[in-house]
Amino acid sequence: MKNLACGCPGSMVRTVEKTETAAAPEGRLQSELRQWPTQLHLVPPSAPWLQNAHLLIAADCAPFAYAEYHRDFIKGRTLVNACPKLDDTSNYVEKLAAILRQNDIQSVTVTIMEVPCCRGLAMMAQQAVAASGKDIPLEIAVIGIDGQRRS
Repeated sequence: MKNLACGCPGSMVRTVEKTETAAAPEGRLQSELRQWPTQLHLVPPSAPWLQNAHLLIAADCAPFAYAEYHRDFIKGRTLVNACPKLDDTSNYVEKLAAILRQNDIQSVTVTIMEVPCCRGLAMMAQQAVAASGKDIPLEIAVIGIDGQRRS
């Protein structure tokens, strides 16, 4: 238990061993972010960039763990982010459902970390899609703490 922060097994202190690579990437990557704000608490359901969007709901840690996050997830999507462990999530299901009801959302992708605490964000997204009354495709991508995509 001494390696657990906040009593959550997903926050156990770990070191991720990586092998050094000699080749550096060519050129600088460009940000794929196309709107602001991104934090779910700050995003109004009426934001114009939500209309006809492919919605990406990101757990706060996922973009830090997954090196190609902008290219593989943000590109072509509208981002909102949240932390199911540290945020006040009491209205997240209703807020997400309002976003889905008020806009012609084309799809929802949720990126979460493999830790148990993150599963709540996927469940909130599933509940919001159901509460919206719409048939919206939903994909959940799980990122490992080693930065690899699990699903």
